[in-house]
Amino acid sequence: MQTSLSANRILAGAIACVTSALNLFATMCSDGIDDFLRRLKESPPGAVFNPWWQVDKENDADRNAPAIRRRHLRAYLRKRLGSVKLVVIGEALGYRGGHFSGIPMTSERILLGKKKNDGIKPEHVFSSIKATRTSNCEECPDGFSEPTATIVWGSLLRLGREPQEFVLWNAFPWHSFNPRRGMLSNRMPTQKERSAGMSALKTFLNLFPCDKIVALGNVAASQLKELNVEFHRVRHPASGGAKLFRQQIKKVMNDLC
Repeated sequence: MQTSLSANRILAGAIACVTSALNLFATMCSDGIDDFLRRLKESPPGAVFNPWWQVDKENDADRNAPAIRRRHLRAYLRKRLGSVKLVVIGEALGYRGGHFSGIPMTSERILLGKKKNDGIKPEHVFSSIKATRTSNCEECPDGFSEPTATIVWGSLLRLGREPQEFVLWNAFPWHSFNPRRGMLSNRMPTQKERSAGMSALKTFLNLFPCDKIVALGNVAASQLKELNVEFHRVRHPASGGAKLFRQQIKKVMNDLC
């Protein structure tokens, strides 16, 4: 009886230690994400939109939009902490994607469950909260759809990756737009703007340490090279690059297995 009681005490103590360690890890991870979100406040001036901390007065549904996008991003990142085997870095947020979803290379239609025919479900992105659209319904009744988002998510999922095993981000984390065309436009960030995004990119890579990093296109490759990070460069799927992207990302994924 005495031996049984001692064993139970040891087991209970071990469980308590493991639980305490897991709680500490979760707290540290949560703190890291919150610190990262605060770092994203530091967007450069000019024709740059910060979806997590600014309101798009012309196209947002209401003034709660930035807080909603922060919740989306937080849930997306938390789902992947400690599980990522592949990091994919794009160029910059697009107005059809992260501008309204708050998540790189992810459209509102993905979050709203309107890309299931492409094999992409909202729970692939996150499942801890319910997604909410932030764009007003007048401009795009079904929510915005971004071709790059659909191609990247669809390709990675079809190649058998679990959604929490890969994380998508951008070399320039904010949305650079054409000031003459307005918020609903995209442009390549300038070198000065890209330099302003380096700190956020470095912090992101520290949050998700990973041996396999993929750069979509030349801007992402240039930023990663400046950080002395090893990476695989693949064709960006935009502007007719979808076929080559799928071929190249498949090779990278095969090497990962």
